[in-house]
Amino acid sequence: MSENKGIMLAKSVQKHAGRAKEKILQNLGKVDRTADEIFDDHLNNFNRQQASANRLQKEFNNYIRCVRAAQTASKSLMDAVCEIYEPQWSGYDALQAQTGASESLWADFAHKLGDQVLIPLNTYTGQFPEMKKKVEKRNRKLIDYDGQRHSFQNLQANANKRKDDVKLTKGREQLEEARRTYEILNTELHDELPALYDSRILFLVTNLQTLFATENVFHNETAKIYSELEAIVDKLATESQRGSNTLRKQTSNPIKTSSPVQSPVNKLNNANINSNYQNQITTNGGSSLANSHANTADLPPGVLYRVKATYGYVKEDVDELSFEIGDLIRVIEYDDPEDQEEGWLMGQKEGTTEKGLFPANFTRPI
Repeated sequence: MSENKGIMLAKSVQKHAGRAKEKILQNLGKVDRTADEIFDDHLNNFNRQQASANRLQKEFNNYIRCVRAAQTASKSLMDAVCEIYEPQWSGYDALQAQTGASESLWADFAHKLGDQVLIPLNTYTGQFPEMKKKVEKRNRKLIDYDGQRHSFQNLQANANKRKDDVKLTKGREQLEEARRTYEILNTELHDELPALYDSRILFLVTNLQTLFATENVFHNETAKIYSELEAIVDKLATESQRGSNTLRKQTSNPIKTSSPVQSPVNKLNNANINSNYQNQITTNGGSSLANSHANTADLPPGVLYRVKATYGYVKEDVDELSFEIGDLIRVIEYDDPEDQEEGWLMGQKEGTTEKGLFPANFTRPI
């Protein structure tokens, strides 16, 4: 077994040496080489096609990596948005649904790019290495053929002197075998290289159509999601500016907390929270009612209008008023107009003598 390997190795070394010698002689112009301009044109097209496909594959792989990074970043951003958007705010459930839809859309987008664009692209570019090996084999067989041709020409030149018919016969057989091996590969490549080159158009059309269609759907659907998110936030802003109740109404019986819902430290920061209530008490000694939605008929003297609690409130200061959902409160004038605080009302809970300040946006006029 080792002897056979040794013989095969020796033949391989001899063949490589023969090819190297033939190539050197060709490069030096000592011997001619078989030319095939048509094949050369095919080979040039193949090399350009392979270079373009490899670049497309490289750039698309990089693009998908960026898409997946953006997918992760988008999820982190949406998680932060959901965390900061308080459950009591208007549109909370819709925002949760839209951010979830965004996450699903990103996942579908990344999957389609990989499955429907990258995999076919990898299959397309996978043809080139095998074709290149075949071209290299054809080139080696061409050198072998040229080498045998030159050897046989030398034998013929010396045949009359030596009259070595056996060598001529063997040389002719070797030349014919080398020619046949080369021409089989050469003929196949004359068919395969142009076919591969022509296939580039159909592949690119199909691949790019899929890419652009996937991008189009993703960006259109993403635009819809962000439009909905914008509308949710706009609604929250509008409700806040109008002084409407920006908290969602509770659908179950609430448990009254022992800690305040709103700190009195924030009283002066509520100027824009509830503009419907800001001017209900005038500072010129008289009283007026700025809220046109309240019913002012049949009210006791000194009562501006009545409100109903939509959320429970626990007072923090002695000058504040505690109440529960559903309690009715009479809005009255401040004892001293100078004490008026924007976003806060002075009231008395009906059926009691309790009196004090309370946040206007925890109630609604009736």
